[in-house]
Amino acid sequence: MMQNTPKKLLDFYQSEKESMTTCKKVSIVVPTYNQCRYLTTCLDSIYFQDYDNIEIIVVNDGSNDKTVEIINDFCNSVNHETVSFASNYDSQKDEILRDKHFRYRQHGREINILHNERNMGSTPTYNRGFWACTGTFCTYVASDDICHPQMISTMVEALENENVDFVYSDMFVVDDSGRILREFKMPDYSFEACFGNWYLMGVSKLYRRELHEKFGYYNEDYLANDHECYLRFAMKGVTFKHIPKVLYSVRTHKKRNKGVHDRSNWTRLLTESSSLVVTAREHLRKEGR
Repeated sequence: MMQNTPKKLLDFYQSEKESMTTCKKVSIVVPTYNQCRYLTTCLDSIYFQDYDNIEIIVVNDGSNDKTVEIINDFCNSVNHETVSFASNYDSQKDEILRDKHFRYRQHGREINILHNERNMGSTPTYNRGFWACTGTFCTYVASDDICHPQMISTMVEALENENVDFVYSDMFVVDDSGRILREFKMPDYSFEACFGNWYLMGVSKLYRRELHEKFGYYNEDYLANDHECYLRFAMKGVTFKHIPKVLYSVRTHKKRNKGVHDRSNWTRLLTESSSLVVTAREHLRKEGR
């Protein structure tokens, strides 16, 4: 801790440290591949959550842009960067006094950086991150997306108080500059609405990590990995809850044509999702619903 940090800020850091011990840990996996333009904004949106105990696991999937440099700069900023603000006026000296403090909070965050030696693709990269998770709750955040500041606290509260296993929320769809293109409202949960009609619930989400221990991780045969995984959860009796609030911004890019959005991959993903909807409808039929 900085020697010249004012007592009120020292007290604040101490309260952060104490609060961390009372909050269940949330693990957030950030898989990234050649998204250096957006990565710092994404990580900041996670780091500045108003929740006190977060584990951030960044998995760099063999990026060949400036991703490694961005990650290193971010970690250095977290540990060392300071900011100041005008806090008082000394009339005797005719001097404006400034308080100096760390830009990033110094407690309540863990950062784990993993680098794939080669590009492995989205699903193995997700799994590598989730295998490293140690929190009670977990999720993943695409490295070009943005978590709103109350996302994690709101979702943890719902998981704790609503006695459910998995929560999801509404979201904004934003463009490269962050302009809001639309508000995307998810349906309140029913198996039919979220899996039987189409897959409508898996972007802005948080769930109990033990679900992976009970029902498995992301199936590496699928590009529609979250759809397959969460449908599997639902068919095993996992309980879901919709939070009717915008807690997340998902970024869309014009003329996306790389990775999963390559034309052949995108066609494959939609084909897989269509097949999974058929599986969900067959499950409904067998259940007599």
